[in-house]
Amino acid sequence: EFLLDGFRAVTWQQGVMYLVGFALIYLAIQKDYEPALLLPMGFGAILVNLPSSGVLNQMVEGIGESQGIIQWLFETTIEASEALPLLLFIGIGAMIDFGPLLSNPKMLLFGAAAQFGIFFTMVAAVLLGFDLADAASIGIIGAADGPTSILVSQVLHSSYVGPIAVAAYSYMALVPIIQPFAIKLVTTKKERRIRMPYNPKNVSRTLRICFPILVTIIAGFIAPMSVSLVGFLMFGNLLRECGCLDRLSETAQNTLANLITLLLGITISFSMRAEQFVNRNTLIIMGLGLVAFVFDSIAGVMFAKLLNLFSKKKVNPMVGAAGISAFPMSARVIQKMGIEADSQNHLLMHAVGANVAGQIASVLAGGMILNLVPQLLSKEERNMTALEAALTILWQGMLGIFAVMALITLIVMLFTKFSK
Repeated sequence: EFLLDGFRAVTWQQGVMYLVGFALIYLAIQKDYEPALLLPMGFGAILVNLPSSGVLNQMVEGIGESQGIIQWLFETTIEASEALPLLLFIGIGAMIDFGPLLSNPKMLLFGAAAQFGIFFTMVAAVLLGFDLADAASIGIIGAADGPTSILVSQVLHSSYVGPIAVAAYSYMALVPIIQPFAIKLVTTKKERRIRMPYNPKNVSRTLRICFPILVTIIAGFIAPMSVSLVGFLMFGNLLRECGCLDRLSETAQNTLANLITLLLGITISFSMRAEQFVNRNTLIIMGLGLVAFVFDSIAGVMFAKLLNLFSKKKVNPMVGAAGISAFPMSARVIQKMGIEADSQNHLLMHAVGANVAGQIASVLAGGMILNLVPQLLSKEERNMTALEAALTILWQGMLGIFAVMALITLIVMLFTKFSK
């Protein structure tokens, strides 16, 4: 009879999580949607929801507490130190070539504009009844950057780390579907046909080496809480560009990134236990995550249109949508849409510049939220409502991101001019 105890102990909520796990595995294998993360997350979702699962801490009669490996990994590498998401940023930084961005530093501003969806969604979440910390954690789904979403939601002690991680990675995989819909909502075919000749400027090795150091210092002074995010990203890029640590750079891009991605996917499944995951708020979070991605893209497009009112050289508004952090998927989407509108309209390199700018802006947005939310939570206790706090974070956060990106743009342009 004891052989049937496990089957009898399964709840309907755990049954739902098995289906979620199978769905994530299916999307990873059959559809090739972010397989390196969705497959471990899907399998982990099944592991943590088996009755009395050995991957979680359990009280064993006659023995005492037994340590579960997934719970231990979560508590030590995410809950206690956020080590896994941060280490992954080293690998991501080592993969990024900032050359197209440094060749046209004005693209940094598109990265700033395309973070609007984060703050808009945070306000929407507050209006739907989430507290400020949870609302900010939900908004950061719009960073289109899984590690940033996990880190911010964990630091703010959100109750919804699991749904936020699933939403972030799922929508990143669906960028080729979401972005064309969002872009076509706010552009005409004539606007999508705007051609942008690509005349790359020479980017010196000195600028490539100085750039990650410069970004880290400026971000550190303006948004100190972003230092861990920005710093590890830029450290990875410095490994790439310094020219004397090729083996370490290759290790960070491949071995380190792959190993951390594998561990992060299965470790985050600890937050996908049925009792935490299966509820109405999970569906709301998935909906809000979609809103964040859509409004990120729309904001980038509208910013490009605004610039076109004052510029002789017109920017194809679609390039603004590439300012989200989903690299390089978003840049490829813009290139494809440009070719569809005009077979000679090649926007890839412009879109790549905006896309890598989005990598910087998304971690800055995470740092801004970590800077502002704790300050305003204390003010909230002193008669400031959650909505007032969220609106304050919206304008201060966007202002802060634009200030950092504008200052970096100015310095890069001056460096390029005077180093000729």
